Amino acid sequence: MKAVKTNVMRILEKERVPFHASEYPHGKEAVDGVTVASLLGQDVEKVFKTLVTTNGKQGYFVFVIPVAKELDLKKAAKAVGEKAVEMLHVKEINKVTGYIRGGCSPIGMKKQYQTVFHISAKEQDVIAVSAGKIGYQIETAPDHLIKITQAKYADVCKEQ
Repeated sequence: MKAVKTNVMRILEKERVPFHASEYPHGKEAVDGVTVASLLGQDVEKVFKTLVTTNGKQGYFVFVIPVAKELDLKKAAKAVGEKAVEMLHVKEINKVTGYIRGGCSPIGMKKQYQTVFHISAKEQDVIAVSAGKIGYQIETAPDHLIKITQAKYADVCKEQ
């Protein structure tokens, strides 16, 4: 079987960013990140999901948060200097990012949107994010991801 190489992996290689790619079993539908972490035997604190929001006026913002947490829209809006943001509708994800739900990565979107990683990423030596295709993810140091996506860290999750 030929190893799959996603656009995300190509970008990381081009930027000389060390990473580890993983494949997990999947169907046509996306599985939630907690399930992915479980399938790969990973700590849920180290597995992050990529969420895309909009200010409703053609402004798009990307948030990368732990899979077991929920985005706090008020904190998220504040982190990107907006009055309010809302989740991007699933049917618009591909048009805006070039990715599909469940395979959305903060790396390699159609455009470079303002990106924020949850502050807990800073505490990890390595985090996992989607490799841009359902069934694949990459793991690398959060600082590499911050640099490539020109992102920042902020507390954007709901208290649990």
